[in-house]
Amino acid sequence: MLRHSGSWLLAAVVAAACLIGPARAQEKRWDPKESVVGGIEVYEARFDDTLLDVARRFGMGIEEMKLANPGVDLWLPGEGTAIRLPARFVLPSGPRRGIVINVPEMRIYYYPKNGGPVQTWPIGIGRLEYETPLGKTSVVRKKVGPAWYPTDTIREEYAARGEPLPRVVLPGPENPLGSHAIYLGLPTYLIHGTNRPYSIGMRVSFGCVRLYPEDIVELYDLVAPGTPVSLVDQRVKAGWLGDELYLEVHPNPDLPAEEARPSMTDAVRAIIKATPEDQQPPVDWKLVETALADANGVPVVVGNRMTGPDLARTRRGEAPRVPSPPS
Repeated sequence: MLRHSGSWLLAAVVAAACLIGPARAQEKRWDPKESVVGGIEVYEARFDDTLLDVARRFGMGIEEMKLANPGVDLWLPGEGTAIRLPARFVLPSGPRRGIVINVPEMRIYYYPKNGGPVQTWPIGIGRLEYETPLGKTSVVRKKVGPAWYPTDTIREEYAARGEPLPRVVLPGPENPLGSHAIYLGLPTYLIHGTNRPYSIGMRVSFGCVRLYPEDIVELYDLVAPGTPVSLVDQRVKAGWLGDELYLEVHPNPDLPAEEARPSMTDAVRAIIKATPEDQQPPVDWKLVETALADANGVPVVVGNRMTGPDLARTRRGEAPRVPSPPS
């Protein structure tokens, strides 16, 4: 049977706020030759925006938006508030084939067979007690309008909170699988849409990987049975963009604050993996320490082939601003 999110947190309040159009102000396709893709931009909030609205509008998960915008109110950012859109990503290390899911980052990457540009979307993943598994598998089949067969455990959990479930939930607006499903070789796990878009970028499912309703349609049309799928755990990623070495650090939300940040050992391993064997990593370790302390998921420059470890005078340009949507 299929596992799927039984998430109900904030549903009544947030569902209406997140039912916005599927338009994206950013293209999600970049040069596959680089290890760092995309860019950081700034959006000026309208008076009626919530951070969840902005996250969906620009193809971001809510957790990555919160990490990139500390101190910004989730429900009322306020008109004119500058909201950082963390749309720059260090690609996960390892083969760039098919689907790569970096579970702690809550993001899925797709590498086309023809060597075209990588595409990426935010995802929702399993709760602590139903963790999304790691490992290698493949797409075995696809389905438009999937039915949901909740397990006995899921039905018991729903019943305990007064929401009894039938043994089969047919396709439709009440189906948690959304409109499209991609079935994997891992029994009971799949990639699918959702009828609760606010949950993207959160740990709320029973182990499955969910995408925004508009994003699952894009991915569904791109993949075919046999597409390889890798689920990895890379909280610290390092990669090059030109002569600059970037480090991207994600915290562990399931640990206390003092333990949630990855260690210097994690950063060193990622940097060594990203650096050719015949080169000494040109790293400013103070910047690495700062990146680990911030652990905000935003890639930052920690080294430069041209300047070596002295990056004190590295020039940092302001992020470009993007226009507000029409009123």
